[in-house]
Amino acid sequence: MDVSSKVLSELAQREAALDAQIEAAREEARQTVAAAEAQAAGIMRDAEAQAAAMQAQHDEQLAAEVARIREESGAQAREQAQGTREQAGAKLGQAVETIMRAVLP
Repeated sequence: MDVSSKVLSELAQREAALDAQIEAAREEARQTVAAAEAQAAGIMRDAEAQAAAMQAQHDEQLAAEVARIREESGAQAREQAQGTREQAGAKLGQAVETIMRAVLP
């Protein structure tokens, strides 16, 4: 075998080794990308679940606040209605008394 054949053979071996290294690096990169995508998908699922839980908690708090406000408003309305009835009753009593004084000597 002459020198040029040896050099060509050695170059071919080096090229094959480099090709193998390149393919190994590509496969490793594919695996890294797949792992990163899986991790990102997991993070997204966790974030969506956390957002849903936060939304449910917010909805629950909002419903409780609305119920509290309704109860307070109802209590205030009942108090005002009772006050109005008492005032009306007092005024009616005064009116009846005024009428009775005017009619009876």
